[in-house]
Amino acid sequence: MPRTGVPAAEGSRELILTAPSDPARTRVILLDIEGTTTPIDFVYETLFPFASARAEEFLAQHGEEDEMRALMDALRDQREADARQNSAVPPWREADARERVASAAAYVRWLIERDSKLTALKSLQGKIWEAGYRSGELRGAVYSDVAPAFARWRAQGRRIAIFSSGSILAQKLLFAHSTAGDLTDFIDSYFDTSTGAKREAESYRRIAAAVGVSPTEVLFISDVTAELDAAREAGMATVQSLRPGVLDQGTPTHPGILTFDDVFP
Repeated sequence: MPRTGVPAAEGSRELILTAPSDPARTRVILLDIEGTTTPIDFVYETLFPFASARAEEFLAQHGEEDEMRALMDALRDQREADARQNSAVPPWREADARERVASAAAYVRWLIERDSKLTALKSLQGKIWEAGYRSGELRGAVYSDVAPAFARWRAQGRRIAIFSSGSILAQKLLFAHSTAGDLTDFIDSYFDTSTGAKREAESYRRIAAAVGVSPTEVLFISDVTAELDAAREAGMATVQSLRPGVLDQGTPTHPGILTFDDVFP
């Protein structure tokens, strides 16, 4: 496909757009979520506030469960580490269960405000969102081209995998309760930061091994340049999502797309 120059949303630069090359080689399409399948605003304006508002109530209801006790222990330990470097970290008190829950919830809200990638936080958020999806309060926003692309790629014999900083539970819930219906039948594998950091090449090598292909047989699509750099270092093909609302990260160094319609049409 010929390259097409189009102005960036802010009109400050030209973005070079191109479809990914060598379609015969690509067996797996690995996708980021925020800014790739899902508007960034959905995460920051819907999911994060939902978890913040319900964190204390959820922990109070489930705080005596073994998994929640372990999660709050992990939050407390991380909070102690954070407090050594940042005096603005909320205090932690646990004279009784009520204080422990309130302290954990305050720290969770503090982490959410900073878009922390802490695994314990992501796990808790996923459980809170699960309750919201199951009650119908939440629906997972996806771009209108996502469902048609998933169906097209599946018909072409390609597998689809997800790699997001959100927990695997949160990923599955978003796609199971999406605005385009249940899309989980199209998705073969899910990966979160328990596999590794999204900006480290080794994470992408592990993902390729987990799905049973060479990194050269994987196409990774994300809106974040540093993640794409890591995937390319691991040997994957890369494409940058340049959807509306995605942060300007300077001159693109990866092929770019505005829509999945341009990916193996």
